[in-house]
Amino acid sequence: MLRGTCNRTRTPLEGSILVAPGLDAGLYDAIVTARAVVCSSGGLTGHMQSLCRGRGIPVLRVDQADLADLAGEVTLDLESQSIVIGSNARTEASGSWVGSPSLDDLGSACAVIADLQDIHTINWYSPNAERVDSFFIREEFLCMAAALRPLDSLNGGPADIAVYGQAVADRLCTFVDALLPDQRLVLRLLDLRSDHAAAITELAPVAVEPNPELGLHGTRWLLGSTAYRDALHAALGSLRNRLGEDAGRVHLSVPFLNDEREFAQLRTHLEVPWDVPLSAFIETPAAVHATAAICAEGASELFVGTKDLVQLYLAADRTNHLVADSYQPRHPAVLDGVRRVVESAHAAGTPVRVFALGADLVHYLERLPTPDGFMMCTAELQQVLLQGQP
Repeated sequence: MLRGTCNRTRTPLEGSILVAPGLDAGLYDAIVTARAVVCSSGGLTGHMQSLCRGRGIPVLRVDQADLADLAGEVTLDLESQSIVIGSNARTEASGSWVGSPSLDDLGSACAVIADLQDIHTINWYSPNAERVDSFFIREEFLCMAAALRPLDSLNGGPADIAVYGQAVADRLCTFVDALLPDQRLVLRLLDLRSDHAAAITELAPVAVEPNPELGLHGTRWLLGSTAYRDALHAALGSLRNRLGEDAGRVHLSVPFLNDEREFAQLRTHLEVPWDVPLSAFIETPAAVHATAAICAEGASELFVGTKDLVQLYLAADRTNHLVADSYQPRHPAVLDGVRRVVESAHAAGTPVRVFALGADLVHYLERLPTPDGFMMCTAELQQVLLQGQP
């Protein structure tokens, strides 16, 4: 059980229980300071709930009509998924996360992080931290943690664009400083959906799309932005000036692409230097079938984004709790797709890592060819590092 005071303000309140109809990017600061979250909508693998999972922040979902009753002090019974209103409920320490495989099964582990605190959580407080050779962060999460508004900056003049690139580099430098000697940082290039952009944009126009998940974001958006290209070069230049050879510890990853043509076009459009490792995120069925060609185009490594892959293979919105039963990370079609990626990458000699929720990791290990490593959210990966064996 977990006890706390309800926070309905959308502003940070350390140690509170955040209560909101749904989780959106505008709630970032309130989420990361919350002890738990109660909401009425959203799927288990939506971006903000993934942030909660990475931080070990429990999320309890209730009916919309019940949200109005949540005020003052409440107690969450996470096991029964129930809420007691008032301060008289008895609380108990929650059990540890179980079911982790051995460290050897993980290969070269990659921690999916939201900000600098997650690197500290792994490297400062976890035994076996040396088993984590990389940290993976989405640029939009980096922006949220640093209070940056990317579309506002990129919609400004050259000075605003340069300031944005410098701010990204500043943040990345602090991350690199926290790495152990053999670790690296992988930045997934900006992939800001229109619905998330609207929550953190004040000045720039934001398109209203009927289906943002399948809209203008990821590689599609990056290919149309020269401002982002300029910001990226400002960031890379700053990293080289400040970090010297250690700038090579920052790698880039292409988000939400369909095939090798888009990968090649984006490298050319962004003018990514050839000495900067550029990987590809495989999260659409089209990219699954283009894996061999993407490797041939020079992808430094592949990351299999199973959250989006499940959604697109099974036509089940991962942010919609109403179709949660149809969203199945272990579905045979999904496993077949992941298997194709791993086998194609191995044949090409390209490293490949697969994202896995803690609950699915053993299942993947038993049924898939072994990738070079697994990606996991910080809190779940830390449990594996703490336990070290099943």
